[in-house]
Amino acid sequence: MEKDITDEILKNLRQSLSEQEEKEVEKDDEESEETETTGQNSDFDEMVSTLLHSQTQVHIFHLGAKGNGSYAAHKALQGYYEGIDALVDGLIESYQGKYGLVEEYNTYKMRKFESVENCISYLESLGEMINEKRESVEDSFLQNQIDTVQELLYSTLYKLKFLK
Repeated sequence: MEKDITDEILKNLRQSLSEQEEKEVEKDDEESEETETTGQNSDFDEMVSTLLHSQTQVHIFHLGAKGNGSYAAHKALQGYYEGIDALVDGLIESYQGKYGLVEEYNTYKMRKFESVENCISYLESLGEMINEKRESVEDSFLQNQIDTVQELLYSTLYKLKFLK
């Protein structure tokens, strides 16, 4: 009789634990589904917001560089701001196609052109930010698009640093 009661208690306990685990898995699935349908990923949002901002920021640097006697910098920066728009647009659209709309865009203050060295510093910090935030997505197709953004960024840095 005692063994039957103990077995029944163990059976009920196992069933209760199993139901609790199922509820936790369902909750995790719902949270994951929420991210996939709303596009909520703050690191990705920050990365693409910064990249969108970089187009206008670099355009401002480009316009300032011409007046400061650096035609090579002027042209290098032009290549960046003309190229980054389509790359970031494609990255965001690909992300949204899988995960839902990005709705949390950040805004940033613009800086004026001070020197080519400041432009280099800005672009290097942009590269560091991309390296930190790119892990916010795992999909290889998104990683490839981020690689292409970095390709443009580092090509621009090469031109700023070594072409006069």
